[in-house]
Amino acid sequence: MTDSRIEDRIAIEDALHRYIRGVDRRNWDLVRSAYHTDAYDDHGGYKGDIDGFIDHLIRRHATIEQSMHVVGNIVFEFTGPDAALVETYFVTHQRVSPDAGDARLAYLRGQPIEPHQAVETEVIGRYVDHFTCRDGTWRIAHRTVVAEIVRGIPAPAGGGLGAPWALATRDGNDPMERKRAELGLPKR
Repeated sequence: MTDSRIEDRIAIEDALHRYIRGVDRRNWDLVRSAYHTDAYDDHGGYKGDIDGFIDHLIRRHATIEQSMHVVGNIVFEFTGPDAALVETYFVTHQRVSPDAGDARLAYLRGQPIEPHQAVETEVIGRYVDHFTCRDGTWRIAHRTVVAEIVRGIPAPAGGGLGAPWALATRDGNDPMERKRAELGLPKR
C-alpha cells in the first residue's frame, strides 16, 4: 500500500468518525461534513438526499435521550484514485424517550411497556459506503445502512448511573464539549 492510500484511509476514517460524533452529539453540521452535498443516504426509514436526511435525523433524535455509535471493522476497496467502497461494522446504543410514543414499540417486538417508560435500543449492522474524493476531501457519496440485529428493552427508571459519574448530554453541554471550550477549541 502506498503512503497516499494510507492518507486516504485516514481521511475516510475521519469522515466516518465525524458522522458518528455528529449524530451522537446532535451536531448536524458535523454529520453534514461527512457527506458530499449531492450524496444519497439509504438509512432504512429514510432514503434520499442529505438535506432531507439531516431533517430526518433532527426529528428522530428529538426523542433520543442518549446515543452512542461504536465502529469496528473497516474494509477499504479502492476502485480508482478518487473512489473507494468502504464497509464499516457498527453497534449503536440509544435510549428512546417516552415522548417517542409508538415509535418505541418497533424495537420491543411485543414486549410490554409503560407509557412513561423509555426504551434502550441496540442496532448492529454495517455501513456500505461509496466514498469519493473531490477537491482533496474524502466524503460519502452514497450510503446504505445494512441492519443485522435490531432489539430493544424497556429502560429502567432514572436512566442508569448517576453521581458521581460524568453523564453524557446531547445539548452542547457534554463533558467533551465543555473540555473543548475550556481548551479554546472551536465549536463544532
